[in-house]
Amino acid sequence: MTKLVPPSADGCLQPMRVTPFRMLACPLDGMPLHCTGSAWRCVSGHSFDIASQGYTHLLPVQHKRSRDPGDSKEMVAARRRFLTAGFYRPIAAAVSRAALAGLPADAAISCLDAGCGEGYYLRELAAAAGEDQTLALLGLDISRWAVRAAAKQDRRVNWVVGSNARLPVLPGTLDRVLCLFGFPVYPEFARVLKAGGRLLQVDAGPDHLRELREIIYPSLKPERPAGTHTPAGFRRLPTETLRFVVELTHAGQIADLLAMTPHLYRANAEGRARAAALTALSLSVEVHLTCFERSPGSS
Repeated sequence: MTKLVPPSADGCLQPMRVTPFRMLACPLDGMPLHCTGSAWRCVSGHSFDIASQGYTHLLPVQHKRSRDPGDSKEMVAARRRFLTAGFYRPIAAAVSRAALAGLPADAAISCLDAGCGEGYYLRELAAAAGEDQTLALLGLDISRWAVRAAAKQDRRVNWVVGSNARLPVLPGTLDRVLCLFGFPVYPEFARVLKAGGRLLQVDAGPDHLRELREIIYPSLKPERPAGTHTPAGFRRLPTETLRFVVELTHAGQIADLLAMTPHLYRANAEGRARAAALTALSLSVEVHLTCFERSPGSS
């Protein structure tokens, strides 16, 4: 019988064998961090408190580009409502399958979601793991509001505020890195992945949210050709394309979707007004799930 812990905030029963990833590095000097009481500390004396909500801020002020970087509190709330409603569950399922593919039934792996938002995809990965598989999970986002929301929903994961440009992770300690609709920094991903570890990347396809884009923009820009570049230190595995339709049935769902995308800021006032007037929308989803494997012996 599968042992389950009590439901998380979204009401889902979760497998037992989920632990926080602990191989963190000091964001100031790269030395290993050790958890002592309610703080993470390195031998140089740098100390980072664990917030009462259960996350740690590992983004030094000198590495910020703004006072409050990343998604706002309102954007995080919109994303949580939209994702909890299940509209992107096929994406989460495909990512979880790819992350767990080929692993033994009793595997123990470590996984970082680089740009985790409010933690939806890591929670779905945890729910998809086998009874005897152990996942050491780390969620990182530059938005403190996103990380705070994630930590409130699942205390089993290690949640940190940080940047993909300088991951606070020790070299060669991760089996999987997820970068979903995010900003990949391939040299950093290569640095923290083990040889044979995998990077799973989700990017929008040409028809992704096309119906919404046709409403909010005067015209659509020609699509750029899909990237075929394989980052240094990796080899490319087959790409999976997901296409499905979601039915948004009231204005609140449409507003939440717009609020969680860059289109909220790219559209002009007239375009946003046209979106706000909608009460229903049938919407195409198209994403590419690309898998890269860390090459042995690369640096």
